Amino acid sequence: MSGHSKWSSIKHKKGAADAKRGKIFTQLIRELSAAARLGGGSPDANSRLRLAIEKARSQNMPKENIDRAIKKGTGELEGESFEEFRYEGYGPGGVAVIVEVLTDNRNRTVSEIRHIFSKGGGNLGASGCVAYLFDKKGVLIYAHEGLDVDAVMDAAIEANALDVIEEGDAVQVQTSPEAFESVKAALEAKGFVPESAELSMAPQTTLKLAGKEAQAMLKLFEALDDHEDVKQVYANFDIADEELIAAAKAS
Repeated sequence: MSGHSKWSSIKHKKGAADAKRGKIFTQLIRELSAAARLGGGSPDANSRLRLAIEKARSQNMPKENIDRAIKKGTGELEGESFEEFRYEGYGPGGVAVIVEVLTDNRNRTVSEIRHIFSKGGGNLGASGCVAYLFDKKGVLIYAHEGLDVDAVMDAAIEANALDVIEEGDAVQVQTSPEAFESVKAALEAKGFVPESAELSMAPQTTLKLAGKEAQAMLKLFEALDDHEDVKQVYANFDIADEELIAAAKAS
């Protein structure tokens, strides 16, 4: 599992995600609207919208909120228009960072993201400066406890998944973007429901960090992730679990 995925998992288990519930709902609403605007309001014909609805339901978002966000995206209701952008840069120790945003004001957002990078000991780079270091993949995460890992592996291989990775208390199934939905459906049909499922940017290689550099990178990651316009942050750091846990307890 990549460093940013492990960090997000540890923070979630600590309960820090509860404090971000307001932001989670805001981002889900934006994603629902953006997905509907780009691909239409029917989840059967719009895979991105279907995934956004699944995520919203997993967070117990009321159905009326979901429907309202979709209608704003399709233009049936009046609402703000959000645009998608990707920013790239470097964190402490030369870590490659990708930041995906949904914003109604690009100039404001890029200024604030640049400031966060600078304050956190990194710098915002040009488009494409680090994207080549990542591959887009489907990522399904399953809790290891009580899981028949061999059966998951067999089902994943049969469904043409790219890889199955065991690490700590989680099992990760990776897919190509094109096979993401079919692999997810095949595993669910056999009773394996993921804790999370998303299209992600997986680093091809990772950069080991420790000590002050590791802590500085985690602070930058958190500051970016906390920004209201930020949809997702990806980074290629590799930080020891004990440092991740210590940082989570301190934050």
